[in-house]
Amino acid sequence: MKIALAQLNYHTGNFAFNTGQIISNIEKAKAEGADLVVFAELALCGYPPRDFLEFREFIDSCEFHLNEIASHCQGIAAIVGAPSRNDYGKGKSLYNSAIVMSDGKIQDRVYKSLLPTYDIFDEYRYFEPSHDVHCVNINGQTVALTICEDLWNLGSEQLYKFTPMDLLKEENPVLMINIAASPFSKNHIEKRKAVLVENCQSYQLPLLYLNHVGAQTELIFDGGSLAINADGTLVDEMAYFDEEFKCYEFESGALIQASEDTSFLPTERIELIHDALVTGIRDYFKKLGFSKAILGSSGGIDSAVVQALAARALGAENVRAILLPSRYSSDHSVNDAEQLSKNLGTPYDILPIEQSVAAIEQSLLPHFAGTTPDLTEENIQSRSRGLLLMALSNKFGYILLNTSNKSENAVGYGTLYGDMCGGLSVIGDLYKTQVYELARFINKQQEIIPENILTKAPSAELRPDQKDSDSLPEYDILDEVLYQYIEERKGPKEIIAAGYDEALVKRILKLVNMNEYKRFQTPPILRVSAKAFGMGRRMPIVAKYLQ
Repeated sequence: MKIALAQLNYHTGNFAFNTGQIISNIEKAKAEGADLVVFAELALCGYPPRDFLEFREFIDSCEFHLNEIASHCQGIAAIVGAPSRNDYGKGKSLYNSAIVMSDGKIQDRVYKSLLPTYDIFDEYRYFEPSHDVHCVNINGQTVALTICEDLWNLGSEQLYKFTPMDLLKEENPVLMINIAASPFSKNHIEKRKAVLVENCQSYQLPLLYLNHVGAQTELIFDGGSLAINADGTLVDEMAYFDEEFKCYEFESGALIQASEDTSFLPTERIELIHDALVTGIRDYFKKLGFSKAILGSSGGIDSAVVQALAARALGAENVRAILLPSRYSSDHSVNDAEQLSKNLGTPYDILPIEQSVAAIEQSLLPHFAGTTPDLTEENIQSRSRGLLLMALSNKFGYILLNTSNKSENAVGYGTLYGDMCGGLSVIGDLYKTQVYELARFINKQQEIIPENILTKAPSAELRPDQKDSDSLPEYDILDEVLYQYIEERKGPKEIIAAGYDEALVKRILKLVNMNEYKRFQTPPILRVSAKAFGMGRRMPIVAKYLQ
């Protein structure tokens, strides 16, 4: 049997586009003599569809387009991920399904058994778990067809009471196929590959694994679909962060690559993060129908990295940098920001904020009389910048890119309606130390980000001689504590026991918890870690823990 995997970039809710992609690849598979072509989890509607699934018309559209796709399955079989109605009368109204098509019609439906409800996943909100676990017949072959999480209930930390493959194995399948929507995070690729290899070795079956590629708002899918034989030998891995179509021969119980032998996995983790963020920016703009970005360019490391990533994602001519100097901005910051734009080839403008700030301060003068200048006046500068950037965004149809990093977001070192403005947070899941690492990667071949930006002390430049370290611990220490608390979910006692100063730990964790209200108002953050701020981290705003 010759099997094609179509690793595609879908658009959530765009049935015409997704259906066109699927049918086009069915025809391509036919032309290459494939017996079966496979598409990813919820490919038809895009992943994640979220509350679109609660609309009857949305599910009607799924069924209509499934039948349209099935009509093209003449002389070939296809597996397509889509939601299906639950007609049994009990439980949730939908299943997360793998639809098997051939001879111009739908032949079988396999329902997902294990529904993840952790981190960014909330599938039990919409779907009923399968109570009918069975293999499917494709071209006379018995195939164990599963959906993403169904292969993850292995090892010592099992989240579910049963493992679907244990039941499917009783039907003596000759091959496993798993369709997935497995989002990228910087440590996930190795773990995912290990889990899939373990399945092959445990059940002594070869596996074809198909993933999504591309970004859906904050979620980035890396592709990296796999062909693995029963002994755990990796036959092939498909492209990362790119669409690809490949065929595999299944003969005598083994998979044989029918396409050219190439491996696309970048060797450096920072390169994966770079490629993920470029993908996230590009797809966010493309799928929203926008082409141009604007950002505030301060001459600091954060805005420099965002500007460089945006130029790579959208084209330098489509990224407009606005330099917004104040009375406290140093000459070298303005010069560095100008040099960055020249290095990248991005258009830029200099728009001083002094008049705007003075006008606001004059308006507030009667109300602030007798008070001492403090953080309020500093925030007026930041909010003036945000106002000007948003005005340019509105007038000329730009999306404003937010340039805050995860360290700042964690401890509230940012101004609501100021530097926290934006339609997309590009580096909001990168700690400050990671931003520097990414900047050095960007400069690997040539100096794009001026060296002075990499070496000078970080500063918001909202008062004379200000440095971030005046208000925050040094970033190398701060980021370690934040990582232990946010990603590792360790409490203060555990972190202190690891050797960190008790007062410092309590101070940092208090800052994190008391600034949850700010993070609730931030733009969507491109997710590159296992625990990003946003949909995957749900904390109460009005709470007392560690405060």
